[in-house]
Amino acid sequence: MTVGILLPAAVAVFVASGCRTAGSRSLSIGYEKYELENGLDVILHHDASDPVIAVAILYHVGSSREQPGKTGYAHLFEHVLFEGSENVAQGELDRIIQDVGGELNGGTSYDYTVYYEVVPRNALEKVLWIESDRMGFLRNALTRQVLATQQNVVINEKRQRVDNQPYGHTDYVINRNVYPEGHPYSWTVIGDMADLQRATLEDIVDFHGKYYGPNNATLVIAGDFNADEVRAVVKKYFGEIERGPEVERRSPIPAVMDSPIRLFHVDNFATVPQLNMVWPTVNAYADDAYALDFLGEILSSGKKSPMYRQIVRDRKLSSRTQAYNSALELAGTFNIVLNANEGVSLAELEQGVYESFRLFEEEGISDTDMERIKAGLETSFYNSIGNVLSKSFALAQYNAFLGDPGYVSRDIEKIKAVTIADVQRVYEKYIKNKPCLVTSFVPKGQEGLAAGNSQEAGVVEEDITRSVRVDMTAAPDTAPV
Repeated sequence: MTVGILLPAAVAVFVASGCRTAGSRSLSIGYEKYELENGLDVILHHDASDPVIAVAILYHVGSSREQPGKTGYAHLFEHVLFEGSENVAQGELDRIIQDVGGELNGGTSYDYTVYYEVVPRNALEKVLWIESDRMGFLRNALTRQVLATQQNVVINEKRQRVDNQPYGHTDYVINRNVYPEGHPYSWTVIGDMADLQRATLEDIVDFHGKYYGPNNATLVIAGDFNADEVRAVVKKYFGEIERGPEVERRSPIPAVMDSPIRLFHVDNFATVPQLNMVWPTVNAYADDAYALDFLGEILSSGKKSPMYRQIVRDRKLSSRTQAYNSALELAGTFNIVLNANEGVSLAELEQGVYESFRLFEEEGISDTDMERIKAGLETSFYNSIGNVLSKSFALAQYNAFLGDPGYVSRDIEKIKAVTIADVQRVYEKYIKNKPCLVTSFVPKGQEGLAAGNSQEAGVVEEDITRSVRVDMTAAPDTAPV
């Protein structure tokens, strides 16, 4: 399973009907959307180019629906859902899909959880039966034993991917300092170790009951199928599932920084210092998000970019530059990430960033560079929808976030419409002379390489020599809900 997947704002697909034709730069791929009586959104996209069918179910729930003290539940529940349901025995799900020659997986983000299968067309009904059983008939398979098993799996995953990795606590430091306490993005997707350990079966059942009903989900079927047959099968398996509680839709909650924050952390696993500079920006699909995508590319992409020339070529402070906008459903950030070359302090790197800004302001943006960046972003957009699985993901996210699976036509046009004036405007509005978070992650013994005036970030790294597990002997397998 994958933690924290999220399609960027410029990745999506499907307009009402038609096709992309030679000599035309418009994107148009047919789809059908309808809603079952229980509120499940169903989207069908026929594509005979691949002899397979992708099934994706997106639940509009991620870590941003959790509460302080009960974090990591969305990702934990993603794991639990692979353990079986009322009519699929524990551990059988993988075998069933693999026996028909298919693949399956899932992922959790701040804003949604997605599960998918890619199978031959003759296995579609079996997949729909499995997914309907997981959606509507899971509770009798939820036991304390199942929960304890997956708690230990996720705890181990957190230790491997976060606690025992260089810069693994970066997201933790950024989230809790860019976003105010209690903001839905002020904790990480994988959650806090203590929260994961003390999660109870009742907690997980309550979380499932609130957010995993059909009326908070989008089912996408993309590939080679007969639409009439598929509609009948969808109704057969999903139509009887009861509607869940209504889930409140939320408006954007942008972060605001009133003053700069400067933090450092001595990283047990880092071998070179790393600098992060983070500015609050806007949510996905906001007009400014597109211009901020361009700004990141213009500042750092290619050997002609200001950051490359200042930081890599001329001053040899780092071997690579990275600036990008990260836009989520409710808010966003503009990020610069740099690893220092040997012997280089993060204070020097930070100064190099501001020198790059000065160069950007002096030189401006040429028409040639603007067209180059625009062409690259358009190419990435089209490459991102190259198969039925990626189309199903994009279609589901558009529907969940915007209620419009055909938003692709507006999305690509918003990329094309960005101007030099737009890029300069968002630089002035969000970046230039604006407060930001500066983090310094430095190896042990190299604390002096942190950026100046930094305070300790307050990270407590796990003791990798100590086993941390939920006691499964206290979680009998005979305690279903």
